Amino acid sequence: MIVAFSVAPTEVPNAKAEMSEAVAAAIRVVRESGLPNETNAMFTLIEGEWDEVFAVIKAATAAVERVSPRVSLVIKADIRPGYSGQLRAKVDAVERHLAQDIHD
Repeated sequence: MIVAFSVAPTEVPNAKAEMSEAVAAAIRVVRESGLPNETNAMFTLIEGEWDEVFAVIKAATAAVERVSPRVSLVIKADIRPGYSGQLRAKVDAVERHLAQDIHD
């Protein structure tokens, strides 16, 4: 499964703590998990089995909770048993179609 999620503080009581610091703490948890992942301006994507992916999301959320008493979490999942490596494969498929447009 691939899960896209966004976790961020909605309140930062400590004026010295920035939202980006809290988000970086969450992304650090994801990267240290060893699961395939990538981060863009809106979401972090992570690929793996249900229990391991959601354990990482829970830990990433806890990292943000250490900075903020209130947290926003958005999750979208592509559940496709029996498939792996889709984090890159889906993008590669689209890129192949776009490359055909250039040659047509």
